[in-house]
Amino acid sequence: MIPGPPLSSPIGVFDSGVGGLTVLAALRRRLPHRDFIYLGDTARVPYGRKPPEMVVEFARGIAEFLCGLGVEGLVVACNTASAVALPHLNGRCPVPVWGVIDPGVEAATRVTRTGSVGVIGTKATIGSRAYQRRLEERGLRAWAQACPMLVHVVEEGLADAPEAELLVRQYLNGRPAIDTLILGCTHYPLLRGVLERAVGDEVRLVDSAEVTAEAVGAAFKPPVASGNGFLDHGRVVHFVTGDPRAFAHTAGVIGGVGGEIIPLPVTELATATA
Repeated sequence: MIPGPPLSSPIGVFDSGVGGLTVLAALRRRLPHRDFIYLGDTARVPYGRKPPEMVVEFARGIAEFLCGLGVEGLVVACNTASAVALPHLNGRCPVPVWGVIDPGVEAATRVTRTGSVGVIGTKATIGSRAYQRRLEERGLRAWAQACPMLVHVVEEGLADAPEAELLVRQYLNGRPAIDTLILGCTHYPLLRGVLERAVGDEVRLVDSAEVTAEAVGAAFKPPVASGNGFLDHGRVVHFVTGDPRAFAHTAGVIGGVGGEIIPLPVTELATATA
């Protein structure tokens, strides 16, 4: 199914679309010599508007597909899927599974000075209260704000435009006194500059992509050098359930694709759950 030489103990990463590429980029910075398989379920994006049980079904099918390709670990690079499907995957997958929510909460817990933490995300992520519950369980005060238009701003290449600045300030206006802000959407790291200007120097931003990569990187041993003493850079393969050209275009807007793109009929994932 994957053309070219076989991948060596790859790590699987999946998202409903292209936002998870920020997580993949962070993983590649941490583990530059690892092979990765990224699956963008663009035929069924967005997950946030679908019933939780449907998202669980999608995630199970994707996990089974990726495990069937021999991945050594699985990263759910999607906040919605992390919120509703992670417990189901942990009980079924034969490999370690990471989501993007728990690492973000853990990092926020470490850096907050006052115990007041904010989180921004899509309507589905904020509505699930996944971040808020975890923060409150740790005795922290949680403030949350859905920012539904920011994904579109990023994917239209407007992350540094005045429109982004206006939207961010509108969403964050009226926030309480927080000292930490979790970027609870994988698109939001691309808005870091705008967000930093909006919240000021006193508020620490927690990038879920980076802290997830930190957690995954800690689980794998450093690679062994080849016979010539050099380490090869890892290979990346992307499976896409929707239009590969549309995926490549949008991915290019947010930073590009680091490997080949392979079309994947969504029926193959539906079969995997049977």
